[in-house]
Amino acid sequence: MSHVFLVAAEDSGDALGADVIDELRAMDANVSISGIGGERMRARCAVSDVDMSGLAVLGLIEGLKAYGRVKKAVEDAADAIVKADPDSVVLIDSWGFMWRVARALRLRGARAKRIKLVGPQVWATRPGRARVLAKWVDHLLCIHPFEQPFYVKHGLPTTVIGNPALHRLPKGDGAGFRQRHGIPEGASVIGLLPGSRKAEMRRVAPTLMEATHIAQVRDPRRHVVCMVAPSVASDVEALAKAQSFPIVLVRDEAEKADAYAAMTVAIACSGTVTTELAAQGVAVVTGYKLGWITWALLRFLLFKSRFSALVNVAANREVIPEFLQTRFNVRNIEQAVEARLSDPTLLKAQQDGQREAVKVMAGAGRPAAEIAAETILRLSANEKRPPDLRAAF
Repeated sequence: MSHVFLVAAEDSGDALGADVIDELRAMDANVSISGIGGERMRARCAVSDVDMSGLAVLGLIEGLKAYGRVKKAVEDAADAIVKADPDSVVLIDSWGFMWRVARALRLRGARAKRIKLVGPQVWATRPGRARVLAKWVDHLLCIHPFEQPFYVKHGLPTTVIGNPALHRLPKGDGAGFRQRHGIPEGASVIGLLPGSRKAEMRRVAPTLMEATHIAQVRDPRRHVVCMVAPSVASDVEALAKAQSFPIVLVRDEAEKADAYAAMTVAIACSGTVTTELAAQGVAVVTGYKLGWITWALLRFLLFKSRFSALVNVAANREVIPEFLQTRFNVRNIEQAVEARLSDPTLLKAQQDGQREAVKVMAGAGRPAAEIAAETILRLSANEKRPPDLRAAF
């Protein structure tokens, strides 16, 4: 019987971890699961006392401020994993935190296979991270085929799983959602996805909310639906309560696909959610803002990609309007939303473009969590490696 230990430090990783746990159990009813994560993973009995709150930080200054919390959480996570003695440990997303956990495990002599689930975007920024990852983990489950050469040259085995967001949700029932929430069939629905991190609640969410407000006031027949991430639920609820227009807050994960399918245009914080929305056929407008020091480093020294949204990367053009940093303001976002709400031709052109990009991203079409679980079980079934600390010094 294989014993798999999964670690997730933020909301998107928790969602992916839950998907993989479901697939692991579907493939092997006897698999033993342990883990550190959020609400979704805990609901699947991946329960731990390790505190991961406050680790979903962005930017140089935020990272420095959180260093003490991160260091303690790394040590606590490594202690919990060593005590559990699993056959493999799956480190999900959260590059900065997870490579440190992998290093801590190796320095402790833990014999579990160290599997990284989703690598850093070395094709967009800081390719040197591939070398670091190759030093501390045994296998990488990556999203895109074009990532593999970055790691192969450092001797790190990889498996391409595809984009997890494309198969996470079933096709939603938009009509059913509208009926349940009293939204007329022909009414426009503005989706609001304000983020899942505390820093996003400060820097991104207020601007997205104000743009939503203007679009709704411009035509009061429009309805607003906001998907609430569990990690920032209290922040989103407080922000919504302060508004003068009605907002349907969706807290139940079971309603997510239906809520997305009911949306006409979504105003979204840049991230995994833009791919999930595009897969449901929703026209997306996205934006983001970092601290200025972090932005300067990324913009002028590190970031190589033309786009932040993976749909745009796949399409090699701006299908989803992106408003980043200097362009991230209420006026730009609201105008892009209004153009799509008032021009059916523009709306359809974007939906068609997103659909074609999603086809490219889907690749072979098998769910990413299924391929990931299959690979994890195969690696876990192999005999454990003896500890090798030579590369650590």
